[in-house]
Amino acid sequence: MPMARLYKRKWLLIQLPVLLLAAITASWTWLFVYPIPPSHLSITTAATGSAYYRHAQAYAERFAAHGVTLEIQASNGSQQNLERLRQTVNPSDLALVLGGFGYLGASTERYERSRVETLANVDVEGLWIFSRNQAIEYLEQLQGLRVAVGPEGSGSRKVALQLLAQARVDRKDLTLSPMTGEPAVRALGRGQLDAVLLMAPSDSLNIQKLLALPGARLANLHKTAAITERNPYLESRLLAQGALGLGMPPRDITLLTTQSSLVARESLHPALKRLAIAVAMDVNTGSGLFHRAGDFPSLRRLDFPTAPQARKVLASGLPTLEQWMPFWWAQVAERILLIVLPVSLVALSLMALIPRYLRWALESRVNRWYGELKFIENDLKLEAHSDLTLAQFMPRLDRIDKALRGFACPPDLVTRCYTLHHHIEFVRQRLYGMRGR
Repeated sequence: MPMARLYKRKWLLIQLPVLLLAAITASWTWLFVYPIPPSHLSITTAATGSAYYRHAQAYAERFAAHGVTLEIQASNGSQQNLERLRQTVNPSDLALVLGGFGYLGASTERYERSRVETLANVDVEGLWIFSRNQAIEYLEQLQGLRVAVGPEGSGSRKVALQLLAQARVDRKDLTLSPMTGEPAVRALGRGQLDAVLLMAPSDSLNIQKLLALPGARLANLHKTAAITERNPYLESRLLAQGALGLGMPPRDITLLTTQSSLVARESLHPALKRLAIAVAMDVNTGSGLFHRAGDFPSLRRLDFPTAPQARKVLASGLPTLEQWMPFWWAQVAERILLIVLPVSLVALSLMALIPRYLRWALESRVNRWYGELKFIENDLKLEAHSDLTLAQFMPRLDRIDKALRGFACPPDLVTRCYTLHHHIEFVRQRLYGMRGR
């Protein structure tokens, strides 16, 4: 009987295959369905020495403490950062992006936005316009001037061109320069530029240099309410007299600001998204000129869809395992709990239940033979039988005996099978003795 032979070799034919299948299932799930996050990340920022670059350096230190290497990639700015996130070959994992490149700026299509997720807003940046000698109160006054708006792919250039277009200042009516940062500061000081427009936080080193530059004047834009109405990613804020130090600005002025965000490609491992948010919570919690301590990271005025992990981490912190254990140990422990433990329990249950079922089925077969034999004995006790009727019992005994002899009896049932065989012989001898009476 195949079932009996299967039971006799249960370790080789049942338990070992189940064990191997469990190991394959757990390994496949671990490697392909719920893999361990990679130990190397990349973040694309802005030019070396920029505020974004400094943020990324602080992030890299925190990531390293968790055993993750963060590669910092300098770039021209936000637009190039988003392109790097969306590229199909060697995409960047994280990016720092200026406000206005997503929903609020209405500058990307839906399919493009869907590939990027916001982890958190991390800082406030101002729209700084410095001019040489001439005070700027309206964007129209830039017409005919040499203006540095930043390189192609930068957030400053994108904002500048958008605002100039809304002010009906044609690009042909001014001379645009791709300079930004320290080269733009030097060019303004030498008279090679008439104005510099850049997006930067208030503590930017370049902003401090421009404030100290002789002859450089910070613009006090008018009609900012109309600008913010057309550009929801911008906010109008009051920059108080002397707030920047060195007596700057010399009077209260209105400054346009926007929020910068830490974003990630949609396919980035969820555990690394959680860790990136936790790192941002360590780095970006301090106060600034336009925000109080604890205002950032935040999820207000978002340009891209929120990562599923963002609100939970910002509200409750990292999951329990990642709080109690080092990051990598937490990942291993989580997979042991979610993959190895359930698969092992199922495998152990099958390794125990299948042999038990086979034993029950084999015992049921032996019990049926015992039942048939008992029916024969009961029939013999009911009344006297002729030789003809007694002969009808013999084939029934032979069928039981033949089935028993072909039964590959497992060691657990040897005693019962041996006893049944003797009972069959006992009934057969009894039939022989009843003939001729």
